[in-house]
Amino acid sequence: MFARFIIVAIVVGLAVAKPQWHQLESYTFEKYLTDYNLKYSSKDMEMRREIFNKELARVKAHNAKNASWKEGINKFSVMTAAERQSAFGRHKGVAHHQQLKNAKTMPADFKMKSVSELPANVDWRSKGIVSAVKDQGHCGSCWAFASTATIESYVALASGLLFDLSTEQMAMCAPNPNACGGTGKCEGSTAELAFEYLSGSTGMYQEYQYPYTSYYGTDYDCKLPSTDSTQPVATIDGYVKLANNDYTSVMNAIASIGPLAINVDASTWHAYEGGIFNGCNQTTPDVNHVVVMVGYGEDESGKYWLVRNSWSASWGEAGYIKLARADSQAEEKCGMDVTPQDGVECSGSDAPVEVCGTCGAIYDTSFPLNAIAF
Repeated sequence: MFARFIIVAIVVGLAVAKPQWHQLESYTFEKYLTDYNLKYSSKDMEMRREIFNKELARVKAHNAKNASWKEGINKFSVMTAAERQSAFGRHKGVAHHQQLKNAKTMPADFKMKSVSELPANVDWRSKGIVSAVKDQGHCGSCWAFASTATIESYVALASGLLFDLSTEQMAMCAPNPNACGGTGKCEGSTAELAFEYLSGSTGMYQEYQYPYTSYYGTDYDCKLPSTDSTQPVATIDGYVKLANNDYTSVMNAIASIGPLAINVDASTWHAYEGGIFNGCNQTTPDVNHVVVMVGYGEDESGKYWLVRNSWSASWGEAGYIKLARADSQAEEKCGMDVTPQDGVECSGSDAPVEVCGTCGAIYDTSFPLNAIAF
């Protein structure tokens, strides 16, 4: 019994070693290296130290303000701006998504309600249909993580089975012939193209059948399991893309249908630790990341969208971020994305687009249709 206690104590100690935002007053670069088990060459060390010290000072200054969110130190704290780009997945990139054959309209039996008729709080995690948060690593595969997580939820809603589906299959096998949101694989794509791929495929495999091997940013050929005993477990038939920047539609879909794959500007998310985030550039947002909206709500700091990220459960609020939400369509902030090919647009589509919602949360949203488990 004593030995077991010692082991548990050590494990717990390791789990809480990394400091939270209110524990940074005497935190140092040397302690950070130990906490994150990092080693650098002597040439690289001073550059990383300088980046860390500037970031630590910036985080402390932010937390000293009366903002609705707190920031902290994490794996991004010693990265250059270019290195942080790998945590996104939307790049310059071409058919427009409206031309995809599996794009469908809203289900015929769906009845749109006024926002006042909808529940005050919605969290699909409480329904047992949201899988554990994952980590895309240094591959720009956020689009594959977001679409896979959304598909998992819709398969669970339809069948009661919450699979851990293969993100590697989606990332390496979904084609992107027109360079929409990137050129595919670790170089970026869109959730709509992921849904399109699965709608025309033989189905999706589980994670253990086709594991994620692109964490460090390497692209691989699509190689689906080939043995007779290894079969896909789920599929979808089409998807719905909601009208751009439509607050009422997003609220209704989240309240009554399920999670949504959404496109956002995550350029300033790297240090987020908790609270309701409202720190994006709302004038000229740059949509560059795909995530999953799993609910909305309100707390003492205000109203928010509840969003699942793919930067591991150690980031943010156990892998989630709360984005500030307005009371209505009229009050949502809008801006112009002047580089739309970073987001969902395709090669040759370079006209600025209007993007609404905090960090663009309601700009481009979609969900799969007719999910089934085999």
